[in-house]
Amino acid sequence: MAIARNTTKSAKSSGRSSAKAAPKKAAAKPAAVGERMTLAQVMRELEAAGSPKTRQTYARHGAEEPMFGVAFGTLFKMQKRVRVDHDLALALWDTRNFDARCFAMKIADPARITPETLDRWAREHRMRGVNLYVASLASESPHGGKKLREWLASSDPALRAMGWCLAGVMSARDESIPDAWFMDRLAQIEKTIHSVTDAERSAMNGALIQIGCRNQALRKAAIATSKRIGKVQVDHGDTACKTPDATPYIEKTWAHSTKMGFDSPAAHERSRESMRTRC
Repeated sequence: MAIARNTTKSAKSSGRSSAKAAPKKAAAKPAAVGERMTLAQVMRELEAAGSPKTRQTYARHGAEEPMFGVAFGTLFKMQKRVRVDHDLALALWDTRNFDARCFAMKIADPARITPETLDRWAREHRMRGVNLYVASLASESPHGGKKLREWLASSDPALRAMGWCLAGVMSARDESIPDAWFMDRLAQIEKTIHSVTDAERSAMNGALIQIGCRNQALRKAAIATSKRIGKVQVDHGDTACKTPDATPYIEKTWAHSTKMGFDSPAAHERSRESMRTRC
């Protein structure tokens, strides 16, 4: 099924999706320009901000050397200074340094990212949780719908896992995708979640939750799916991470967003800055 893409945001939209053609997309805003830094300057700053304790924590979550161990809060502050610098982002990725790559995903320009670069970054990132940075970047780019189809159909388990992350992100961010498409994904999750790799299982569980936060109809469908699936087991290694139980998580998220005055958690999410730049 072809997936249309619409990046129009609404702070308090009902979150309803339609099979009709997406509204005409507004002209893209120019990338925000902030402080200009050289690759060498960024690497020196990252090295100075690293800590052995943080490096150990990241390693337990799957990150690989080389890395400095820079806290995500520090990367957030650096991104607010630099804003967008796509050429610097590409150079940072090529260092292979974990912290540099995390920063690269924060300052990359979605309008300039290529499908090939998205594929490469999806395959080469090495820490659980950071996949949401790649998925957020893909969803903001002109290639989100294409990558969603390709990654979910890939023979590469890593790309399939990324496809499920992207499905979750786009369930909130892209109102043009018909609800029927997400209903099909719920059926696919129910059928396969217990037989895939840990990474894909975790991503599927996340997508199940996010689809359940799109609108009331999908909330009901996702909760029913979750109850039929039962407990989802994911090996998180030597970490304190736990696999969220989808049903209470969906209900808790709905309660929070409606209390804030939004019609759905998806509408709440669309009112916010991209996950990759706010976290």
